[in-house]
Amino acid sequence: MARRRRNKSRSQKLADLAAGYLKLQAVKKTAKGAKKAAKGTAAYQVAKRTPVVKRIPIVAAAVAGATGVAVVVTKKLRGGQDGAPAAA
Repeated sequence: MARRRRNKSRSQKLADLAAGYLKLQAVKKTAKGAKKAAKGTAAYQVAKRTPVVKRIPIVAAAVAGATGVAVVVTKKLRGGQDGAPAAA
């Protein structure tokens, strides 16, 4: 027998929307901080002073690191599983 879903009230919908917005803002701020931290690293500073062709791998690594931090924070905020098998 199928159960009937309970509709959310307007105040519950607004609360969910506000919570989602706040989580999104927190992730954006974290990503911005990670970007600033990556720009402050010695590797980035050296890359800034080297020719364009030589610095592509260094800048790509810095961007990948900042993106990785943002992904981890997003998973933690949303309560996602990290993919590790549960201990028995």
